[in-house]
Amino acid sequence: MLRRWRRTGVTGRGAGLVVAGAGLIAVGFRYGYPDLALLGAAAVVALVCAVGFALWRPRLGVERVADPDRVARGEPARMTLTVRNTSRMRAANLVASDRCGGGAVPVPLLRLRPGRDTTVDYAVPTSRRGVVPVGPLRVTRGDPLALVTLSRTYGGIAHVWVHPRIHLLRAVPAGMARSLDGRIDKVPQGTITFDTLREYVIGDEMRRVHWRSSAKVGELMVREQLDTSEPAIVVLLDDRAVAHPEVRDGVAESFEAACEAAASIVAAAVREDLPVSLHLVSEVATGAYLDVLTEATLRAGDLAATLRRMRSRRLGDTLIFLTGPGGRGDLGAVSGLRGPYAVVLAGLLGDRDGAPVSAGDGLIVIDAADGAEFAAAWDGVRGW
Repeated sequence: MLRRWRRTGVTGRGAGLVVAGAGLIAVGFRYGYPDLALLGAAAVVALVCAVGFALWRPRLGVERVADPDRVARGEPARMTLTVRNTSRMRAANLVASDRCGGGAVPVPLLRLRPGRDTTVDYAVPTSRRGVVPVGPLRVTRGDPLALVTLSRTYGGIAHVWVHPRIHLLRAVPAGMARSLDGRIDKVPQGTITFDTLREYVIGDEMRRVHWRSSAKVGELMVREQLDTSEPAIVVLLDDRAVAHPEVRDGVAESFEAACEAAASIVAAAVREDLPVSLHLVSEVATGAYLDVLTEATLRAGDLAATLRRMRSRRLGDTLIFLTGPGGRGDLGAVSGLRGPYAVVLAGLLGDRDGAPVSAGDGLIVIDAADGAEFAAAWDGVRGW
């Protein structure tokens, strides 16, 4: 059960005691009542003792294990927290809570003896796509009179990656050009076009050694070749805020659907051993594609500049543009890539009330409310 963090410092009771003690001391000295002054002094001493009691810092070791640390949205994930009292003399009697996302999970540390540990297992919320931070452990220590409470943090922060949902896509675009050995050439070095040079490793064929470059470098260099007939899929995710204008509780459902569509396409391409690349409008995506989709957020971006870059570089033969209701007016510009790319498809996600989009200039358009509907419509495309 998630709870909010507790406030720390002098409690209301402690503040009242300070005010009362100061008042009693002032009245006692002003009007000659030593008993009142003594009672006020006792209140101040009690507060000082409470601060000293709360300032004791227990020595704790914290370890977290996420199982698993990467899940799809809605799938279960659990965090196992182990807290060990590394002190040698005193037992820990504390109130602790572990931060999980935007809330806190209570962790019992009652009479935790030196050298002993306690383990807490709890569920991590996975209802939203994104990176969920877990930790640090916040330990609150107070005095027996509840005058002062002080909090400290222990351990680092673990992360659980909540990936977009992946919907099964049965159809996968194969591009216009077909491999000479079928749709896919599974030879890692390729057989057609020179791509780059790399250092020789044991197992490479000697006929691939580039002797002239090897003589210049001083070590064997091997040619790597690329099969240009192998179909390549390029996924362009529109992460501009203007493309997904409807945001509720910090979430744009159209963008979530676009992320699910992108994850489904990437997964289908990997399953079929097809080259696939993922790109964002706002920036160049780096890292594992599912992690990129997990971290993706709405921001400013220049779609025109991105389309110019993709036209000049020609990253593949099949381009898939995924956008939201605000990107409806940009489909014409995307269709302009029909020349460099043999197949251009646009996915318009989350536009429930919009009028149907006509596919013009060879542009294939899938208009879907969510990721599941996009997957169903994808399998019905006959333009591959």
